[in-house]
Amino acid sequence: TSHAATYVVGDTSGWDISTDIDSWATNKTFNVGDVLLFQYSSSHSVSEVNKESFETCNTTNSLTTFSNGNTTVTLSNAGKRYFVCGNKLHCLGGMKLQVNVLEDDKNSVTAGAPEAQPQPQATIPKPSSKTNNPSSTATPSSDGFINGGIGSLIIAFLFMVSTMFGLFQI
Repeated sequence: TSHAATYVVGDTSGWDISTDIDSWATNKTFNVGDVLLFQYSSSHSVSEVNKESFETCNTTNSLTTFSNGNTTVTLSNAGKRYFVCGNKLHCLGGMKLQVNVLEDDKNSVTAGAPEAQPQPQATIPKPSSKTNNPSSTATPSSDGFINGGIGSLIIAFLFMVSTMFGLFQI
């Protein structure tokens, strides 16, 4: 059984000029039904374009353009898809993504089916840290080890300072 995968474009760096988008896409296999999640700041946007516009970073005839900072695109058909940043200088600097969507035998769609237009979904909040794994955040343990460790350090420091006052009679 195959399941659709969700890919956060650029992983923790997101859709950004500092992200090596080509390296991110290397060795990834995209199938029909998979989802691309673009997370980006207000200085960026995501435009889906044709191959010629992709190569020249031209967004004049974009198929779709998003600027909400948290864009979800479902890869609904097999074939090549092209995405660029709406800022031409960023696109020319490498902020563009080409994906080859493969037909998934388990989730095949008919060749004549119309492509559903990707829609932005505001239901997925944009994490401030752009983390790709929300379960990795540290939580205090129930035995208080984290809090106890810090408290012990503070007590030791105060004891050391009070001892110095006593020894040197400051």
